Amino acid sequence: MQNIRNIAIIAHVDHGKTTLVDKMLMAGHLFRDNQPNEELILDNNDLERERGITILSKNVSIQYKDAKINIIDTPGHADFGGEVERVLNMADGCLLVVDAFEGPMPQTRFVLQKALEIGLKPILVINKVDKPNCRPEEVQEEVFDLMFSLNATEEQLNFPTIYGSAKQGWMSDDWQKPSSNITPLLDAILQYIPAPKVLLGSPQMLITSLDFSNYVGRIAVGRVHRGTLTLNKDYALCKRDGSIKKTRIKELNLFVGLGRSKVEEVSSGDICALVGIEGFEIGDSITDLENPEPLDPIAIDEPTMSMLFTINNSPFYGQDGKFVTSRHIYDRLMRELDKNLALRVENTESADSWIVYGRGVLHLSVLIETMRREGYELQVGQPQVIIKEIAGEKHEPVEQLTVNLPEESASKVIDVITRRKGELLSMESKGDRMHMEFTIPSRGIIGLNNVVLTLSAGEAIMAHRFLEYQPWKGTIEKRLNGSIIAGESGNAYAYALDKLQDRGRFFIEPQTDVYAGQVVGEHSKEGDLVVNVTKSKKLTNVRASGSDDKAQLAPPVVFSLEEALEYIKEDEYVEITPKHMRIRKILLDENDRKRAAKKG
Repeated sequence: MQNIRNIAIIAHVDHGKTTLVDKMLMAGHLFRDNQPNEELILDNNDLERERGITILSKNVSIQYKDAKINIIDTPGHADFGGEVERVLNMADGCLLVVDAFEGPMPQTRFVLQKALEIGLKPILVINKVDKPNCRPEEVQEEVFDLMFSLNATEEQLNFPTIYGSAKQGWMSDDWQKPSSNITPLLDAILQYIPAPKVLLGSPQMLITSLDFSNYVGRIAVGRVHRGTLTLNKDYALCKRDGSIKKTRIKELNLFVGLGRSKVEEVSSGDICALVGIEGFEIGDSITDLENPEPLDPIAIDEPTMSMLFTINNSPFYGQDGKFVTSRHIYDRLMRELDKNLALRVENTESADSWIVYGRGVLHLSVLIETMRREGYELQVGQPQVIIKEIAGEKHEPVEQLTVNLPEESASKVIDVITRRKGELLSMESKGDRMHMEFTIPSRGIIGLNNVVLTLSAGEAIMAHRFLEYQPWKGTIEKRLNGSIIAGESGNAYAYALDKLQDRGRFFIEPQTDVYAGQVVGEHSKEGDLVVNVTKSKKLTNVRASGSDDKAQLAPPVVFSLEEALEYIKEDEYVEITPKHMRIRKILLDENDRKRAAKKG
């Protein structure tokens, strides 16, 4: 039996866990130290690199002294809670990475709670101690208080603390005495994280993750909890619903460095990948065929938000994308369900639209962005929170929201959040910044980020996590301004946009192709406004001073995908193609919209 340590790395978004893993890989001599710093080895998916967040958990291993350390990098966003809950089952301990200035944040709490419930032993890593105005001692106190409030056991509360800077590549027991490398952290892992217990007996393995290869299909990844698994032998696949299927392992892989190596057998404590198992789902167990004893399946938090996905039926459909039919989109959503645990898909009465349930706008927008890059065209409706009926009363999801912002903009932000049915729980000043905590319905968070950033001149840091279902809080005022809608299809002219500038802000540039019913801007008043942006200037031979001035246009508003999803109203869709993102009315014809408004 090898000397093994299985650790998960958990932290809030942007506290430096992926950078730390990169440095650990270098310490394990998997890379040269002179590799460029910008190279985030684990965040290898384009979306992860662009946004600077981890979306999919990754498994790698390093060899240090006489031990093999299996490292599991987890996402920090509460929206990817489904990923976190699965992978923590593979670990025996965790590194909790916390920013030396910001301290523990809501999503640190979210992931830490999951880890403590499973019984993992934490090592606290206070990162970024090279920042000016950092406060490592206070942060350590805050983490202790947080663990205490999460009902950590006596042993978990007795955690070691390592200080350092992952970016500069050093770790130390004392933050005022920098070392030259990160070996103090690796030594602490060997010293404090328990090796997996070797359990003999009939084999048991829980499938907690999934990989895919074009050659061999779906690959089951998980940890062997008991006994040994051997190549080319028959085992029982125990499903969530209690059914049992006979299956055979055709290939066994162990994680070595960034890749995998083939082995004849794996024993208890190993994290491995199995090839050749048909029809498995995450949460199923592989057990002995004669005497099957399945492990408990993984419990996953329920989704809190839904969105309508439908085929693109706008006048510009099929111009950019390869996959535009309902069959393509349905197949892609079904494939996503295989590995995305917190997602649900429900058919609607129409054959070409589906309701997709997820953990938040970010969770769903990452799926949409991935599909868009793969060449899909689709349209999505406004995000809706999931309402539950509990004891005959309407209940809605409520979240804990923390906002950290400059003191002078605090009052404006409190006003906005309370109007969205938020309740202020606590407020404390840290230097010249204010740290505030609220509870707020999930409905109130949709579109809030933009408003708060505008009010705080871009300086606010916002984070939120799902708390519980509470009784319905009443109506929340939505975007009051109407939309500016193109009345005719064609090419938008600068002349027309210039004449309409006093009516509101535009989302398009001159020379953009538009179609009737497309939302081209935001009206400065309530109510929608239909305009003709395709009107060109009638030219004559007569020149006049004054009327021939150049058109001076304000730059258009450019939305990111999340901003567009949060911006639209109930009667609008976001049309998403590989090259474009447009907002449109569901009913493109103005007369149809008027009839629908009369009926409504």
